Amino acid sequence: MSTGWIVLGVIVIIVLFAFGAYNRLVALSQRVSQAFADIDVQLKQRHDLIPNLVETVKGYAQHERGTLDDVIKARNSAMSAQGPAQVSAAENQLSGALGRLIALSEAYPDLKANANFQQLAGELSDLENKIAASRRFFNNAVQEYNTGIQQLPAALFAGMFGFTRKEFFDLGASRAEVETVPSVKF
Repeated sequence: MSTGWIVLGVIVIIVLFAFGAYNRLVALSQRVSQAFADIDVQLKQRHDLIPNLVETVKGYAQHERGTLDDVIKARNSAMSAQGPAQVSAAENQLSGALGRLIALSEAYPDLKANANFQQLAGELSDLENKIAASRRFFNNAVQEYNTGIQQLPAALFAGMFGFTRKEFFDLGASRAEVETVPSVKF
C-alpha cells in the first residue's frame, strides 16, 4: 500500500511541475507577444509620420524623386511585413531610406530651416529612440522565453506543450548601415 502512495506522490509532483512549467512558459510567451505589439505601435506611428515628412521634403527637393520614392516603397513594404523576422528586415530597409532622406536636408538649407521639417525630424528622432527601446525590451523578453524553455524542469515539457524557440528582432546584415545613419543637425 505504501508503494502505491509513493508512486501517486511522484505522479502528483510531476503533474505539479508540468502545470508550473506550462504556466510560466505561457506568461513568458505572452510577454514576448506584448513586447512585439509595443514595437508594432511605435512602427505604426513612424509609418504615419513618413508621408508628412516626404511631402515636406518634396517641396524643396523636386529632383530627388528617387530618394522619395525609395522611402515610400520601403514604408509600404514595412507596413505589410508580418512577424519579427520580416518586420525587422523591412524596417531596416526603411531606416536606410529615411537616413538618406534626412541627409537631403544638408543639401537644402531652406528645407533644413523649415519649421515643419524640423518638427517632423524631431518627432522621427524621438520615435527612433522609442523603437530602439522597444526592440531592447522585446529582445530581453525573447531571451527570457528562450531560456525558460531550455531550463529544467520546463525543458522536459516545453516541446510537448508546443513551445518553440522565438527569434530576436535583429538588425542583421544592415547593422553597419544602421549604425552609421547620418546625424540630423539644425
